[in-house]
Amino acid sequence: MISPRDVVLRDGTASLYRFRGSHGGPPILLVPSLINRWYVLDLRRGASLVEGLTSAGLDVFCLDWGVPEDEDRHLGWDDVLGRLFRAMRRVRRISGSSSIGLLGYCMGGTLAAIASALEPTWVSSLVNLLGPIDFSKGGILREMVDPQWFDGRAVADAGNVAPHQMQAGFLAMRPTGTMAKWVGFFDRMHDPAAVEAFVALETWASDNVAFPAEAYATYIRELYQENRLVAGTHAVRGRRVDLDAIRARALTVVADKDTICPPDAATALKSDVLRVKGGHVGAVVGAHARRELYPAIARFFLS
Repeated sequence: MISPRDVVLRDGTASLYRFRGSHGGPPILLVPSLINRWYVLDLRRGASLVEGLTSAGLDVFCLDWGVPEDEDRHLGWDDVLGRLFRAMRRVRRISGSSSIGLLGYCMGGTLAAIASALEPTWVSSLVNLLGPIDFSKGGILREMVDPQWFDGRAVADAGNVAPHQMQAGFLAMRPTGTMAKWVGFFDRMHDPAAVEAFVALETWASDNVAFPAEAYATYIRELYQENRLVAGTHAVRGRRVDLDAIRARALTVVADKDTICPPDAATALKSDVLRVKGGHVGAVVGAHARRELYPAIARFFLS
């Protein structure tokens, strides 16, 4: 976390931040994943989407979902969207703008698309940054939670899904990933900049939070297993989510080596498409991001 910020809303465990800088620019709300800490979007100097957007003159806000407590096992998918809607209302109120820009990363991209469909007049521009929309094309993760052998409700009945439970699934996708990571680090440990980047990313990667149980059960069943979002049968707070109702200009960002959200899973959203290099995390904080991704997103929001 490098960018100065102020808390402008607290909502249960969640906080809404407004970053200091260009408060005269168009308002943008960043929506991170529910299970990863928000500061991957503000990781370190030169590897910060927040830094890239504020330096371009945008008024940047970010929703920090916070760390769920044991009692948050009852926090449902509708409740999660409710917090997002309240954050959107606060950004509109503070900025004085009737419509705002919305950027969702990973699961946050899915949530941002849903919010844009349910409240189309609130969102003028939408960026889906590596977020799945068509879950039938979710790759290895979709196979791992196939209802033939996976019962998300049974997992959720035991309480919040702990970070180590989810990490075990990600590690199973690439069993040699940890070894490859450390071999690569030893090859570059003489480079102070490489060591700084490695430590920052490892700190964030080990700082994951639990997935509220009730929200997890809905997310797995209705989105991953039943693909209701694309089918048009997903409902939030009693309202059907129709992706065709989105009025915002939309941009989908996909990464060529992303196994968490394969490109075909993200491009189901009707939008322009920006293809970048890297994996699900590297594409956002790697060397190419500062040179290509951040300027492209800033230009999109400013156009």
